Amino acid sequence: MANFFENLGNFAVNFSIMDAVDILLVASAAYGLLRLTTKTRASQVFKGLAVFIVVAWICSALGLSTVNWLLSSFIDAGAVLLVVIFQPEIRRAFEKVGRGGLFENPFSAEEDASRPYIGEIERAILGMSIRKIGALMVFEKKTGLKDVIESGNILNARISSELIENIFFPNSPMHDGAMILRGDKIVAAGCFLPLSDNKQISSELGTRHRAALGISELSDAYILIVSEETGVISMAHEGKLTRYLDRKALHAILEEIYERGALRSKLLRRKGEKKQ
Repeated sequence: MANFFENLGNFAVNFSIMDAVDILLVASAAYGLLRLTTKTRASQVFKGLAVFIVVAWICSALGLSTVNWLLSSFIDAGAVLLVVIFQPEIRRAFEKVGRGGLFENPFSAEEDASRPYIGEIERAILGMSIRKIGALMVFEKKTGLKDVIESGNILNARISSELIENIFFPNSPMHDGAMILRGDKIVAAGCFLPLSDNKQISSELGTRHRAALGISELSDAYILIVSEETGVISMAHEGKLTRYLDRKALHAILEEIYERGALRSKLLRRKGEKKQ
């Protein structure tokens, strides 16, 4: 015990400003990593790695040489394995750093002037929900979606509820694809999206929801989905799916998409996530 306090005293005496900066940088990196992996597949992998490390330590302490050698060999290749396992999360992290959003405040947003096309989009989605018309609408943000846009039909049309409903009307040429929106324009329709390979997605969700999650894992886009089976309105963003949106929640999310009222939208989305 005396040695412990002696070592602690020596540490306090030798502690410098650079040590504090060093600790702060490591803590910031750990915080950013936790934000990226919370409620994602990566969090489960981290738990598995933690168990693996504990087992390796126990085997080393017990002197199990063969098992310890196997585990040590695995750990030596750990850096490469981590890059392979966390490839989607690493890519998303670099994208966030490029957008300056790795440590952004999730409740911060600038109030903006009213956008009349929010009402047009809201009216179209609610109408399609009532009539159970399937829809998949991708709202482009900072990450460009050029490849996705080029896979469909270029429109560059002004947003209107009538046009949105006509595009997604059953048996229309572009109703099965995704619609890409940028600002006040419908940029393209009938676009193909990458499907998510997340094995934890509910089996009751169809291709539209998997496609929405897939593009949300690769970009910062917001995706609104209307189920043609149930009429349920859902939203995908950053690899997370929020279902059972009502009129109030839908309006709040549209305001967030167009950079208005983000705090209110965050609270409403949490209520939607609890219903899943």
